[in-house]
Amino acid sequence: MVDNAQQPAPVVLTPALLGSLKVSKIFKDNTQIITSLDFDDTGTKCVTSAQDESLHVYDCVTGKLDKTLFSKKYGVHLARFTHRSTNVVYASTKEDDTLRYLSLHDNKYIRYFRGHEKKVVALEMSPLDDQFLAGSEDAVRLWDLRSPNCQGAVSIVGTPAVAFDPSGMVFAVCLGSTLRLYDVKSYDQGPFTIAEVGQSLGVNTSTIEATQLEFSTDGKNILVTTASEAHYIVDAFEATTRFRLVGHYTYSNEAFQSGGEASWTPDGKCVVSGSRDGGIYVWDIAKATMDAASAAASGSSGTLNNGLGGSSGLGGSAAGNGNNNSNSLNGPGNGSSGSLLGQHGELRPFKTLKGHGVPSHIVAFNPKYLMMVSGSTELAFWEPDPNYVGMDALHDFSKGRH
Repeated sequence: MVDNAQQPAPVVLTPALLGSLKVSKIFKDNTQIITSLDFDDTGTKCVTSAQDESLHVYDCVTGKLDKTLFSKKYGVHLARFTHRSTNVVYASTKEDDTLRYLSLHDNKYIRYFRGHEKKVVALEMSPLDDQFLAGSEDAVRLWDLRSPNCQGAVSIVGTPAVAFDPSGMVFAVCLGSTLRLYDVKSYDQGPFTIAEVGQSLGVNTSTIEATQLEFSTDGKNILVTTASEAHYIVDAFEATTRFRLVGHYTYSNEAFQSGGEASWTPDGKCVVSGSRDGGIYVWDIAKATMDAASAAASGSSGTLNNGLGGSSGLGGSAAGNGNNNSNSLNGPGNGSSGSLLGQHGELRPFKTLKGHGVPSHIVAFNPKYLMMVSGSTELAFWEPDPNYVGMDALHDFSKGRH
């Protein structure tokens, strides 16, 4: 039995701690672009898939490559851990549109899931059980790892993004800018909510093409990732768009879109996003929420100017949108207090983390460890600067407490 009295105190994921992240290790195991990455439930393993038809498994504790597997015959995309760190399910990119359930231990297939008639472009495991969602341009299908038969389907036309909420009882589907929320137990009755992303902020919704959805850990917000000039934060209960995240370099002119360009931090308070310039951009959603509530209470109609500078020393402004971002934020203590939240929900990053020299097409935060992973043709592990935060804090969080 573990003595809780001897356990180190939890480490709070503050903006200052986020701002101290830097690249600790770079892996150059791929010859082509990494298309997906995922962590297991314990946060100790990370799996990537790439256009070179490889699967790489990394140990997040030792910071080493654990194993490499190939799927040359069928291709590989959207590799997702099941609730066991020894198994993954992934989509095919050639031969057929079958989903494959693979044992990493012996490199053998456990089961095949046949039924999709077009390429699978979205795949997410349920946090509750062995069900998972897979979306192709003809349907979003619900599967169960224990059966080769499709559990049910929602017919669609378009390229879907999908996600489960933290309870596993609700799933979301977004086609372009149209967001639909379904009850897992009664999805055949249709969505219980339909909304247009960006509409409540006055955005031209025809310009929005969602590439990925992710609920915050408290289930209150949905991150709608796009490859265009902005990402969006949608209220999961009211289905209204709260913030439009801008300030990063976009991929709108590139053919490849991973769908994993942005991610929540584990506490659901900040969003991190990759960028064409190789940097990682960070938005403080919790602070913006408080600023918006304060402005509403005071009846303010102007731009909010207090940013994050007063509370964390991480002020500054990011000029321009995704096509002309010229001013990176320089981190703690830069002394600026520029405007971060605009009157129409436009939110700018409070921090730009210097990248690893190549575009960061994909980024995700470890759910248990204080580490972030980003990738393009190379994979980067990010950890706090121990000289800035102190080794004790780094050690405590690496035990999986947040």
